[in-house]
Amino acid sequence: MRDILPDLRARCSDGVPFALATVVAVHGSAPRDPGAVLAVDAAGAVVGSVSGGCVEGDVYEVAREVLAGAGPRVVSYGISDDEAFGVGLTCGGTIEILVRAYATAAERGDLAAVLDLIAADLPVAEATVLSGAAETGARLVVRPALASGRPDSHDIPGTPGTFGTLGSEGLDAAVSDDARGLLAQGHTGIQWYGAHGQRRMQEVAVFVRTYAPPPRMLVFGAIDHAAATARIGSFLGYRVTVCDARPAFATRERFPTADEVVRAWPHAYLESTEVDARTVICVLTHDPKFDVPLLAAALRTPAAYIGVMGSRRTHRDRLARLRAAGVDEAHLARLASPVGLDLGARTPEETAVSIAAEIIQHRWGGTGRPLGELSGAIHHPGGPTGTR
Repeated sequence: MRDILPDLRARCSDGVPFALATVVAVHGSAPRDPGAVLAVDAAGAVVGSVSGGCVEGDVYEVAREVLAGAGPRVVSYGISDDEAFGVGLTCGGTIEILVRAYATAAERGDLAAVLDLIAADLPVAEATVLSGAAETGARLVVRPALASGRPDSHDIPGTPGTFGTLGSEGLDAAVSDDARGLLAQGHTGIQWYGAHGQRRMQEVAVFVRTYAPPPRMLVFGAIDHAAATARIGSFLGYRVTVCDARPAFATRERFPTADEVVRAWPHAYLESTEVDARTVICVLTHDPKFDVPLLAAALRTPAAYIGVMGSRRTHRDRLARLRAAGVDEAHLARLASPVGLDLGARTPEETAVSIAAEIIQHRWGGTGRPLGELSGAIHHPGGPTGTR
């Protein structure tokens, strides 16, 4: 959705009717994950992608039918289907796609409220009925709750904690609870319920799409490798912060792609900023007076990845200093050090690629080996493998 956010917001504000196709399930190997979208407007213009080109032509025709009044539809394409093979899905998997229209001003207004939240990097979940004992295409938008249990709605005027309905009060309540849980984890997927929200029943399939703020990448050490790492972090969709205590190095001019550049002692900044289970930390200073207090603080956080630059000798010395500072072996095992995968990298840009590759490998549980040496599915089906 973020990839085509400006286009969708423009269509909503300009009053242009359009149909939106969303990948809601993937089985086996497929080019795009659940949540990928493609929009077709009344003039036939297309933005986005649901399969990297494999089935777009057929989805386009379905979107035109839905936009003409055919009603929301869930379509499936798989390698075993003659029709799907004919339209080009040859990767071996199956994808399910929800196609629904935003033809009226009210429908576009409801979507625009969600798009505004996404554009503001505020968390929101959208639940849509796919099939079963509820109306296909029925939609419920859910905001996270505050610590008090009240919906967090103060930051976008006019946007309540939930709006829309899936058809029954019980179903809305159950889906709202689950959607907030999925939003906290950053997960998207299909949930099953009874017609009135009963658990452990299979009467209604609901697709819950979560939009969490971009994950953070914290880069410590304002060196040339940091500039390259910040660039690739931004490319991968992270909100990048570069931090260094030296004013001459921590400048906006040296890190134009970073979202923020902070001049502070690294450990002091880390202890004062938000770190969650999606945050990645890259320590590139390789200076003990910065590294030891910084890593001691980093290992107390739930960060998904903590990578540290330095030679193997530097790594051994760093471990000894951290042990002397009271860090135990279980915490030390979380360190990715020396940072990055073995790609033979030499330049700062190549090193940044090796760091990014290790972050991706850790996130999705990849092996780091050439795909040509492996068999089985190319795309790993699971989510993040945990914290490191």
